Amino acid sequence: MALQCGIIGLPNVGKSTLFNALTASGIPAENYPFCTIEPHIGIVELPDDRLTKLGEIYNPKKVTPAHVEFIDIAGLVKGASRGEGLGNQFLGQIRQTSAIIHVIRCFEDENITHVDGSVDSIRDAETIQTELLLTDIGTLEKRKVKLEKSAKTGDKEAGLFIELTESLLDHCSNGNASRTYKCDDDHIHLKKSLHLLTDKPVLYVANIDENQIINKDYNKHVKNLNDLANKEGNTAIHLCASLEQDIATLENDEKLLFLDDFNLKEPGLNTVIRSSFELLGLQTFFTCGDNEVRAWTISTNTPAPLAAGSIHTDFERGFIKAEVFHYKDILEYGSEKGLREQGLIRQEGKTYIVQDGDCIFFKFNV
Repeated sequence: MALQCGIIGLPNVGKSTLFNALTASGIPAENYPFCTIEPHIGIVELPDDRLTKLGEIYNPKKVTPAHVEFIDIAGLVKGASRGEGLGNQFLGQIRQTSAIIHVIRCFEDENITHVDGSVDSIRDAETIQTELLLTDIGTLEKRKVKLEKSAKTGDKEAGLFIELTESLLDHCSNGNASRTYKCDDDHIHLKKSLHLLTDKPVLYVANIDENQIINKDYNKHVKNLNDLANKEGNTAIHLCASLEQDIATLENDEKLLFLDDFNLKEPGLNTVIRSSFELLGLQTFFTCGDNEVRAWTISTNTPAPLAAGSIHTDFERGFIKAEVFHYKDILEYGSEKGLREQGLIRQEGKTYIVQDGDCIFFKFNV
């Protein structure tokens, strides 16, 4: 699925460092604004212990994980919605993404420049939110003018769309993200067609320093950001981007020792990747066999034929039924033979909604 998480924030807060760690790609990450001009895209494996354990059960020739796609977008500044700092270009790049990873600096370091001269997680979050809102307001105002012209020609849907646009314009003008606007189910597709920036789900990433990692003593900037995220109904996680970049370059044995030194169970990146996967509204099902154990990415609430189509269009077109068991069951009983003896392999039809962790064999005929 070509769904991207855009990594955004003010200049010089650690966006490219985080991206480097995620992709181990070595994108420049320097101590000055707008180091990133063109967006960089990275495809990252989804850490999933279930896939590892399925590989141990089946011992296949190949194990293929699911992936998450990230795009590193240049830093936004105050006035971006008016074109400051190449803002129009960067805001346009955000529009192409499906979800937002908002990196916010939450550490003090006099050797690293802050674009506003000081560290303040709430101010920085609000700066970006304001620019996204101002962009959305501009989008809604332009759309309203076009719709009013269409309505004069007798376009009935344009009239309904004008009502939604005006209501959203009032909502956003009062400082509210469009994702918090509740509309009728019949109007959801109209709202989505506007491609508003503040309609995208958001994950806050507090970029902290090594001392906070070691001492588990998080400063006021982290605490304030957590409070903001809770108030908005969003999620905030924390990590040290520079530390994660160091970890990402190590071999597995060295990585484990490094994590142990910092009393970490796993890299913080794993939390970013899994949280991003959930932010995109995605889930995983598995196909298992001697040749390959593979994780497949689908949206939540996907019926079995559409899930089959993610493997091959012929599977969807000629779908007959699906043999389904859950990962937890094969982990308990150790083999498909054990599952059959327990009656835990089900036959499901076209209306079955695939669940996260399902292991499926599709039967089809074309």
